[in-house]
Amino acid sequence: MQTSDVALSRRMFLGGAAALAASPLMPGIAAAASDARPSSNFHGVQIGVITYSYRSLPSSAEDLLKYILQGGISSVELMGDAAERFAGAPMGQKGGGQSLLDWRLAASMDRFKALRKIYNDAGVNIHIVKFGEIGNPGMADAQIEYYFAVAKALGAKGITRELSEAAAQRLGPLADKHQIVIGFHNHTQLTPTTYDGEILTYGKHLGINLDIGHYVAGTNQSPLPLIEKHCDRILSLHLKDRKENNGPNLPFGQGDTPVAEVLQYMKKNRLSFPADIELEYEVPKDSDAVREVTKCVQFCKQALA
Repeated sequence: MQTSDVALSRRMFLGGAAALAASPLMPGIAAAASDARPSSNFHGVQIGVITYSYRSLPSSAEDLLKYILQGGISSVELMGDAAERFAGAPMGQKGGGQSLLDWRLAASMDRFKALRKIYNDAGVNIHIVKFGEIGNPGMADAQIEYYFAVAKALGAKGITRELSEAAAQRLGPLADKHQIVIGFHNHTQLTPTTYDGEILTYGKHLGINLDIGHYVAGTNQSPLPLIEKHCDRILSLHLKDRKENNGPNLPFGQGDTPVAEVLQYMKKNRLSFPADIELEYEVPKDSDAVREVTKCVQFCKQALA
């Protein structure tokens, strides 16, 4: 299947802009008109995007919502730093910064709830928030509790982080307590038998954020058998198209990753977890991340037609 160049719908573009024109929390930005709400659920398969895809552009929560709406996307994995900046976190700090930690431990959830409302009113569901360091060695229990509280305030079903059995041991009971899924994201280290081990046994709310492109690049195997075997523990997919043998990221349909086949499998088997585009191929000089993500959405839509 070829990826076609798809012009942004003028109505959606204008609707996306109108969606942000006059919110009291976002000066000059308003709620979306009811007839301009995005929809990226195609024949029962929810296509979304991780906001890391827009890292080459200004990435405030307000900016990200504009990009999401321009792509006609209705579901998102939101990078945690954007949510925290919206909520008033001190700028220029990394996760270990004391001032940021102090802010987190004292933060009200009101601004996160307000951010959820703004996104939801525009027709976008925050289904996952990414806090990649949750459960890292030495992290205070209070900081972990903060991350779960933020996920709940945003309306997220899960939190994603990198694959780690040590983190699974620590987070399993807490995820069960909060009923928020921890989704483990893979790079090329994932094997066909990784999840046959103990990593998911430490809690019922430990799950999989399966990056199908990285999996193909690392194993030279289709992700379909893994999806079939562990579909009940998958929180979400990351969609990208990589070549085998640790090959590069390419536009959808040009690599070795069976993106279309995976989506068709989800449709056939009525799998409800979201499939989130993660833009990692090089953006052409005459384009930008918003246009490229929109092309990926159209590829997915055509694959599911």
